[in-house]
Amino acid sequence: MEAYEGFAEVYDLFMDNIPYKDWCEYVAGLLKDYGINDGLVLDLGCGTGSLTELLSERGYDMIGVDSSEDMLQIAMDKRAESGNDILYLMQDMREFELYGTVRAVISICDCMNYILEQEELTQVFKLVNNYLDPGGIFVFDLNTVYKYEALMGDSTIAEDREECSFIWDNFYDKETGINEYGLSLFIRQEDDLYRKHTEYHYQRAYTMDEIKQAIKDSGMEFLEAYDAFTRMPVKESSERIYIVAREHGKEI
Repeated sequence: MEAYEGFAEVYDLFMDNIPYKDWCEYVAGLLKDYGINDGLVLDLGCGTGSLTELLSERGYDMIGVDSSEDMLQIAMDKRAESGNDILYLMQDMREFELYGTVRAVISICDCMNYILEQEELTQVFKLVNNYLDPGGIFVFDLNTVYKYEALMGDSTIAEDREECSFIWDNFYDKETGINEYGLSLFIRQEDDLYRKHTEYHYQRAYTMDEIKQAIKDSGMEFLEAYDAFTRMPVKESSERIYIVAREHGKEI
């Protein structure tokens, strides 16, 4: 089963502990640091559109790109309910296409960790650079090597709820930097029986040097790296970091 086929159905249920409003405030604050208060913004790897909706409500003209049809269907259901004018596109971030350029691109919730090869990460960054306005801003987050090695690797996470339960096994390979998630979902049906889904997700831990190199090779300009949700420098114990890069190469 492809990643997020079964999980999409209950994704928002298990992500209800994520303070999306706070995340939106932080991301919007980073954009405003560089004078981006409105205009077209791409949410790359938008998932079920929770952050996309919030940024739309703040006045940004949002585009959401995701490769999961099931996740996008939920995002479009939210759009129908809210009435927000959001364009959703089902595309792989490694080869996405837009109709024109945007003022900013954001990508949160460790979407970039799902890119498993350095060359493919560089390719994603090249596409971002291509579709940014001159001087446009790219804001994205990543789980860190520390988080995978010290906190997630070789651990099991489980949660039991009335509507759905899950078992999430993690296996981290230090040599490759790849973390494998084995996800077993038990989703309650109308007859009160539970249907089991099994998915496998893979993420890669990137070092700061690897991230900076990919940004450089893409033609973009590295600006800042922060310990998540702060304006403080990245620490050895940072679990999630935010990176800010700027478009380079177009004439203003």
